[in-house]
Amino acid sequence: MKAFVTGGAGFIGSALVDRLLAEGHTVDVVDNLTTGTLGNLAEARRSGARRLTFHRMDIRSPDLAELVNKCRPEVIFHLAAQADVRVSVADPIFDAEVNVLGSLRVLEGARSSGARKVVFASSGGTIYGSPDPADLPVKESHPQRPVSPYGVAKKVVADYLAAYRELHDLEFTALALANVYGPRQDPHGEAGVVAIFAGRLLAGQPCTIYGDGAQTRDFVFVDDVVDAFARAAGRGGGLVLNIGTGEETSVNDLYATMARHTRTKVPARHAPARPGELARNSVDPARAAIHLGWKPWTSLVEGTAAVLDWFRQQPSGS
Repeated sequence: MKAFVTGGAGFIGSALVDRLLAEGHTVDVVDNLTTGTLGNLAEARRSGARRLTFHRMDIRSPDLAELVNKCRPEVIFHLAAQADVRVSVADPIFDAEVNVLGSLRVLEGARSSGARKVVFASSGGTIYGSPDPADLPVKESHPQRPVSPYGVAKKVVADYLAAYRELHDLEFTALALANVYGPRQDPHGEAGVVAIFAGRLLAGQPCTIYGDGAQTRDFVFVDDVVDAFARAAGRGGGLVLNIGTGEETSVNDLYATMARHTRTKVPARHAPARPGELARNSVDPARAAIHLGWKPWTSLVEGTAAVLDWFRQQPSGS
């Protein structure tokens, strides 16, 4: 397969590139390196140099469609995004430029190049808005009522994908990701809480929990997520599929798990809760099991241990 990965130098994207190359596919990566790094692709560039091509370009560029036409991919994995909810609230125009208009450029490239399918990274943590705790883990049938510009953009792109499927016979699968964590994660922002805790625990620094720590998230390991993307290349056509564990983990329990790994007995500090933060969230992955044959297999204990091991191996100060 000839694959095209937007955001392929990022945390999830680079792990997907590694998987695609390991399976023998040819991969073109597009990334503007705003948050992604070439260091994330170091292993891919060593092991798959003849089958990997990197293109530094913003998905908002008018030249993107021409690049996709030159590459002629069979499947486009679209992961490039402005991924910070707080940034989307502060600057919704910028968020829409990247996440909506940039995605449209990707879809136009897919259409004009004759690509068979687009696999899109959506957001299970935002597209459903603030579901009632009684509805957790939330199913794909739950109304999509996002309450942030970021969530609105992800919903809109899925609507565009459905339209392109009808108008241009361009297949798609949208994966509504829970809170993805793992090696290479950028330790900044709410989505990077595992990486933040790992860095601070290993440095012997105190960790901060916002609010009482009872808020829950559905933490899913990056390798499991990448497996879902790889499976979606040939399955799940026309569907939005939740990719998560279906389990809620409180921030307090996450910290306790990681503190045990590092034999840290110092309790976390608490700071005022962040305005607008969801109290609870998890997504039901049952539909992905049916249509992709996918299930998560990495426990939180195993996954957080892997993150800590990866951080230990990084050069000091990196």
